[in-house]
Amino acid sequence: MEKLRTVRGVHDLLPNELHNHNEVINAGLEISDKYNYSQIEIPIFEFAEVFTRPLGKSSDIVTKENYIFKDRSEDELMLRPEGTSGVVRAFLNAGLVQDVPQRFSYYGPMFRYERPQKGRLRQFKQFGIECLGLPSSMADIEVISLGNDFLCKLGLLDKINLKINTLGDFESREIFRDALVIYLNDYKSKLSRDSLKRLSVNPLRILDSKNEGDQKIVENAPNILEYLNSNSKARFDDICKGLDHLNIDYTIDNNLVRGLDYYCHTAFEFTTNELGSQGTVLAGGRYDGLSKMLGGPDIPGVGWAAGIERLAFMVQSEFVNKTDVVLIGQSEKNNFLLLPIMKKLVQNGIKTEIIYDGNLSKKFKRANKIKALYAIVLGEEEISKKVIKLKDLKIGSEEFLDLNQAIKRIKINEDLE
Repeated sequence: MEKLRTVRGVHDLLPNELHNHNEVINAGLEISDKYNYSQIEIPIFEFAEVFTRPLGKSSDIVTKENYIFKDRSEDELMLRPEGTSGVVRAFLNAGLVQDVPQRFSYYGPMFRYERPQKGRLRQFKQFGIECLGLPSSMADIEVISLGNDFLCKLGLLDKINLKINTLGDFESREIFRDALVIYLNDYKSKLSRDSLKRLSVNPLRILDSKNEGDQKIVENAPNILEYLNSNSKARFDDICKGLDHLNIDYTIDNNLVRGLDYYCHTAFEFTTNELGSQGTVLAGGRYDGLSKMLGGPDIPGVGWAAGIERLAFMVQSEFVNKTDVVLIGQSEKNNFLLLPIMKKLVQNGIKTEIIYDGNLSKKFKRANKIKALYAIVLGEEEISKKVIKLKDLKIGSEEFLDLNQAIKRIKINEDLE
């Protein structure tokens, strides 16, 4: 019989890799909590309209990267490809529009059907934050600062660069879009197939095309900064000024865009050269038009999402599964007597494992393999005297104690370490 495998584009997380993921998630939760962002959890699947309505029928995510299915009620559902739409939908459903601002953090799996490669999976995890209800440029500075501190907490800032740009308000963006289309129309015959398709439906996405031919074409494309009205320009200047006040280094990248219609003003990315072509580890921007597209009132929003797999690959902290105590019965009939001992040790916060099988030699080999600090041995002599034998596996000493004394001894030595 053929051995079962995982589906292409997903993979298992064994303890060492999962440990790195949790390092990223815990850092995100800790920093976002300090910025007063409250954790939210949204469903893994939603009515497809939650994503198709704001993303648009022509979006890459909708046309070729989605997992859409019908349930038994014939409702069209989608595995979430990103978190922002779900968070804004939850915000609207909960009736929080009268209680703004709202600040949320979240993490979990996302799903996109695309070619698997290093740093890009079909099931992947993101950590994100969203700030809803604040139109001020100060909110944009806040979320960028939070992202910067998150990466600093992970010890990665020296490997990462911040790029920022502005899309202007909706008026400025439309004027720029028209100018960009006029410019790109002269290069129709040289554009890649994807960019040619985007030219009529989503031309801003051509600016961040990874195709080398497209990149040469957009080198001389119109600069969005030259199409900003006075309010948009002043806003972008304020954001740069705020980052300067925070001593956050950044580069203005005129080709950094967000192609979806609900994005406006600030766009930013934290990127690295350590992951090959998948160099963006955290990206975000302002999305003032999203709430209205989801059927709510005009509620401004700004936020970001970070790729947990990519950051975990860079963190690479060592996973150490150190056991405090192993419990060993001199014969298997003593295993039942080890159970209440294990329960009491666990209740006292002591990491414990019972070694059930094998002779004493094999049990101590197992104890050494899992780097246990102590062994509690229970044999006929210990049972008759109502004590346990506590063996220090680092120095090889052993003594007879009652269980409370042993717990006290273990915890004192834990504190000293």
